[in-house]
Amino acid sequence: MEKVMHGAEEMRFEGNEVGILVSHGFTGTTQSMKPLVEAYARAGYTVYCPRLKGHGTSPEDMESTSHMDWVHSVEEAYTWLKERCSKIFVVGLSMGGTLALYMASEYRDIEGVIPINAAIDIPALENSQGTDERFLDAIGSDIKDPATVELAYDRTPVKSIGELVGLMGKVKDRLDEIHCPIMIFVSDEDHVVPPHNSEVIFESVFSEHKEIIHLENSYHVATLDHDKDMIIERTLEFFQMYTNTK
Repeated sequence: MEKVMHGAEEMRFEGNEVGILVSHGFTGTTQSMKPLVEAYARAGYTVYCPRLKGHGTSPEDMESTSHMDWVHSVEEAYTWLKERCSKIFVVGLSMGGTLALYMASEYRDIEGVIPINAAIDIPALENSQGTDERFLDAIGSDIKDPATVELAYDRTPVKSIGELVGLMGKVKDRLDEIHCPIMIFVSDEDHVVPPHNSEVIFESVFSEHKEIIHLENSYHVATLDHDKDMIIERTLEFFQMYTNTK
C-alpha cells in the first residue's frame, strides 16, 4: 500500500446527530477541505472527509483507480455517517462537488447538497484524452491568494481524465434526480472548471429550494482562497436552516 502524503489523510470528527460528508476533488487531497471540516466540527457536527481512493499517494496509484472507486470512497463515508446520524448533508469541491451531486441523486434521504465549483463538463480536459502522453501537467492549486498552496499531484494521469469524463457524464444525466435543497458556489474566475458548469447544474436540478452564490475573490480551489470564510458561514446557515425545518 502506498504511503499517504502528510496532510492528505482522511478526517473524521464525531459530534451531534447531523452528519456532514465532505469530498475533495480530482488529483487533490483532504487538505483542500480542512478549513470547512474543522469549522463544521467546531460547530458540533459529525464530519467525515474521506481520502478518495488513489488520491494523496502518487499519480501512478491514482492511474489504477476508476471513478466508481471514488464513488465508493464517498459511499463508505456516507455509511459511517448513517450509522451515527439522523440527517446527512453533502459538500464537495470540484470533482468532489460532482460526487456530492451523485450522492444526492442516488440517496434520497440526503438533506441537502453543496457543490463548490463542481464539474460536469470540462472541454479542455476532454480534448486532452487523445494524447499519447501518460501524464499531463498538474491542475491543482488554482488559488488567487498567493500565500496559499493546495496539496495536490504534480501531474495528471491521462487515464484518470477518462474516468473523470465518465463520472461527469453520468452525473450530468442524473441532475434531474436531485430534489433536496441545494446551495451552489461558483467562482467567477476559475481556470480549471468553466463557471458555466454551475449554471447548468442550477438549471437542471429539480430542487424546490436552490440558490447559486458567486465568489468574486477566489479561483477554483475556493475552499482555501479569499472567500473560504464566507463559504463556511453560508454553509453553516444552510445546515441550520434545513435541520430546523424537519
